Order: sequence, then structure tokens, then C-alpha cells
Amino acid sequence: MTGPSRTERAVGAVLGSAVGDALGAPFEFGPEGAFSARFPRPGHGGEMCGGGGWDPGEATDDTQMAVLTAESLLERRGLDPPDVFRRFQRWAAAGPKDIGLQTEAVLSGGAPWDTAAALHFRMNQRAAGNGALMRAAPSAVHFARHGRESTMTAARRLSALTHGDPAAWEGTAALHELIRVALTGDDPLSAVPATLAALDPGHLPRYETVLSPQWHPDRATEFNGAVWPCLGSAVWALRTTTSYEEAVRAAVDLGGDTDTVAAVTGALAGAVYGAGAIPGRWLEPLHVPLPGFGARVLGARDLRGLAGQLLDGPGRTLTAP
Repeated sequence: MTGPSRTERAVGAVLGSAVGDALGAPFEFGPEGAFSARFPRPGHGGEMCGGGGWDPGEATDDTQMAVLTAESLLERRGLDPPDVFRRFQRWAAAGPKDIGLQTEAVLSGGAPWDTAAALHFRMNQRAAGNGALMRAAPSAVHFARHGRESTMTAARRLSALTHGDPAAWEGTAALHELIRVALTGDDPLSAVPATLAALDPGHLPRYETVLSPQWHPDRATEFNGAVWPCLGSAVWALRTTTSYEEAVRAAVDLGGDTDTVAAVTGALAGAVYGAGAIPGRWLEPLHVPLPGFGARVLGARDLRGLAGQLLDGPGRTLTAP
């Protein structure tokens, strides 16, 4: 692949994820095809429509948690899991408009950062949601320069803060690696086999299924709020379209957990096509409130700045424990 610079791809991943989140939010839990039924002609505007409690262009918990991760990585000069967890707790305690039930339980349960998610998983045996996948774009950008092992290790450690099921760790690790490949200018779809080979063998069968070129989201056996069909749907949307806009539209049209599926799709498509491929009419109303952190509201320009710092700023190489 050729095309956008590495910086534009990094900005595309971070901005693209936020835009997908805000675009999909009003259609969450809606039926398949609802987006195109309302906006049948691409490019005619109005798609950042708001609704369902969201203002036009308002990003959800997906992007809010992504920003908190990004700011911790920059301020702590690398991955500091206790610091990330504290930021998440502060945000959750401020009453955001939306927060996943599992994430809320982990962050509010009073257990330490390094045992909270594991304890929740031990008690509930259900922790393979997509809540770590949705916030992964900034950390994928930050660790990409250190190579496959470091970026996948970082993904697993960040995922484990809120998700005790290793299946969620492996899906987030796969997304990190696919974004890393896209940032180099290579095709992430061609990198799927090598990415699968780097996953924990115990979780490989599910990911082999959903990342196969023959898989379609209609064949999912779980709701796309689970990590593997969410990632599979995002890769499907990238594989079956030829632009950022087409990919994100396809993701939202799947229905279900539309904000997160579109956020993950937007991260991948943004890394492939670059920030310049994201429609300006979608960027203009984009805004990210940060409950618990004063009256801060980030816009597209702020996210662009964060992405540039994440790509080039200081960071420590991680190796698997």
C-alpha cells in the first residue's frame, strides 16, 4: 500500500474511531439498515444527527475512555496501568451518559486495579465484551513503533484493567496489530494470518472464524457487543468497501452495538485511508466531553494533536511477562 503518511494514518486511526463512535451512537440497538434508510445517499450531509440521548457529533464512552488512555500514556511517558485505572474510576464516578455494565461494575467495586477485573470475571464468568476493543486506537498508535510483541502486550494489559476474560485481551491485541500494520502503509487484511498466529491458541478458533474472508456478520453466533463478532464485523466492513466513509456506513448499518462497531471500523479504516479521507462534515460537529475532568470538551483538532503526540512521544517497549 502507498498513500497517506504515517502521521496522517495515525491521526486517521484516532479521529476515525471517534467519528465512527459519534456517527453510530444514535443508532445503537437499532435494526440492521437503519442508517441507510435514513441517509440513503452518501455525501449529502446530516448524518451526524444525534438522538438517543446524544447531541449531534457527541462521542460516547468509547472515545471518552480512549482519550483518558491517551492522556495517561502521554503524561506518564508510557503504560502505567494503575494511573489508567484511576482515570477510568474518576470518569465512571462522575456519571457519564453511558458506561458498560461490566466496566461500571469493575471500576466501582472497590477492588485494586490489578485484581478488579479478574475478580469480576471469576464471579460472573462473562467478561468478553467489546469495551476494551472500543478504546484501543490511541494505544495502538502509541505502541506501533515498537513492533508486534510490544503493541500486542500493551493491548492485553490495557484490556485486562476492565475485562477479566482473556478472549477480550486477544481481540484487543489483534486490533492493535492490524492498526500497527496499517500505519506502516501495508495492508492489514493481508496481515490477518500472521496476527492470528500471534494470538493465544486457546482463543484462536473464534478469531479464525470471524476474521476469515468468508465470514459475514449475519453468521455471528453472539451479539456484536461481544469482542470477537465486533472485531470480525469491523474487519468485514473494511474488506468489503473501498473508502473510510463506505466502511463506517457499512458498520453502522449492521445495527446492534453500532457506536462500538463503527468506532473499531473507523480506527482501522482511518489507519488505512488516512485522516484526509474522513468527511469534513463529520469532523466539524465532533466533540468529546470528559465527565469527571472539569468542563473539558475535546474537538477534532484536539484529537489530531493527541494522535501526533502518541505517534512520536516517549514510550517504553513492552515485553510479555
